[in-house]
Amino acid sequence: MNFWDAALSLSAGPLLFLAIALLVAFAFECINGFHDTANAVTTVIYTRTLPAFPAVVYSGFMNFLGVLLGGTAVAFGIVNLLPVDLLIEGTSNAALVMVLALLVAGVIWNLGTWYKGLPVSSSHTLIGSILGVGIANSLLTGKGLAGVNWSKAGEVGLALLFSPVFGFVVAGLLLLTLKLLIREPRLYKPPEGDDRPPTWIRGVLIATCGGVSFAHGSNDGQKGMGLVLLVLIGFLPFHYALNIYQPGLAEQVREAAIASETIVTQDGQQLSGPAKQDLETIRRVLQDRSSFAEVPEAERWEVRQAIYRFRKDTASLQLSPEAKEAMRPHLKALGLSIEFVPLWVVIGTALALGIGTTIGYKRIVITVAEKIGKQHLTYAQGAAAETVAAGTIMVTAVTGLPVSTTHVLSSGVAGTMVANKSGVQPTTIRKIALAWVLTLPACILLAGGLFCLGRWIAG
Repeated sequence: MNFWDAALSLSAGPLLFLAIALLVAFAFECINGFHDTANAVTTVIYTRTLPAFPAVVYSGFMNFLGVLLGGTAVAFGIVNLLPVDLLIEGTSNAALVMVLALLVAGVIWNLGTWYKGLPVSSSHTLIGSILGVGIANSLLTGKGLAGVNWSKAGEVGLALLFSPVFGFVVAGLLLLTLKLLIREPRLYKPPEGDDRPPTWIRGVLIATCGGVSFAHGSNDGQKGMGLVLLVLIGFLPFHYALNIYQPGLAEQVREAAIASETIVTQDGQQLSGPAKQDLETIRRVLQDRSSFAEVPEAERWEVRQAIYRFRKDTASLQLSPEAKEAMRPHLKALGLSIEFVPLWVVIGTALALGIGTTIGYKRIVITVAEKIGKQHLTYAQGAAAETVAAGTIMVTAVTGLPVSTTHVLSSGVAGTMVANKSGVQPTTIRKIALAWVLTLPACILLAGGLFCLGRWIAG
């Protein structure tokens, strides 16, 4: 069953809310485009490397490519922040309200800070919103604070905390290194009149702009995928619990689970009791079935959870190096069954981010280029800040940690201003720092409040 068939199986009310939720999810990614990607084009515009229009179109295209080619590790880092059981265990109304509350909260905060020209993190915004609905749902259902994957939240929080410090320090050190190696004074002075950067530095600036944009697409684009997946899991859980789009995968998963038990036994260890129960569920339900599409809808969520737990349990065993290597392809097959992104979600997210990049970028560009430092951005500062930003974001996209393009690049600009002795504007720095500090708690409260309000309205 494809998306349209699954969606049309809903009654009129849930179908309408599904359409609204998807629209808001793609709107969030579009806003992310003109909010965060403004950082990527700031340096090429203000160093007169490229005029604004071609710079923005170029950046939008590279964002599009980043989403298409960037993988899905960050997307499932976002999905796993909120235990998806909450979307299934609660009433259907609670699931709908939860998804809509976190989406609307993210859009409100991003639009508000963009209007004020404050370059805050869409990652912070999204994560705060997810934490807000998770906490609110847990409190309302008497589960305390168990409604959030706190270990995953801790990993994400450390990445978001570390990235601006890293951007500030490393961009500043890179600029100082350039000063030692390349003694060309005009690289370290603000452009005058119609001055243009040297050809080689212009090439560097264009390449780093593309690199930051591609990296932003590969990282932040995956966050958009994660949002859409939360919508799909919340509204159509039995259609998106398992990867029904890959023929033969169910048979591969059953064989992988059985082979995993054999590897563990041959290594002198045993599966835990719960892991054996999950293995039995996988063997029983997938017996004589080659595709997950053949699994009855009522059993799909049970199978998904069994695969998720079995994979997690076997991956955590202290196996010998040989056993771990033998286990690797089987763990990969198990992961493919529950961590997948439909192609239309990838393309839709890529289009939303790319289109968003081409509009509304000016407010953030002006703040980053004109209001962080006391002097105009120099050629070397632009190259140093964007090189560090592109490298940092690409590394974290591969490792699955969602960091902020905004934090890394704007902190990098500030670092180069200090290293170049250009000075920074304390008022702007305070405003940006205050926005960074407030984003997480504000979005937690906003999303939690919207969720509680929605639950009250829905009865």
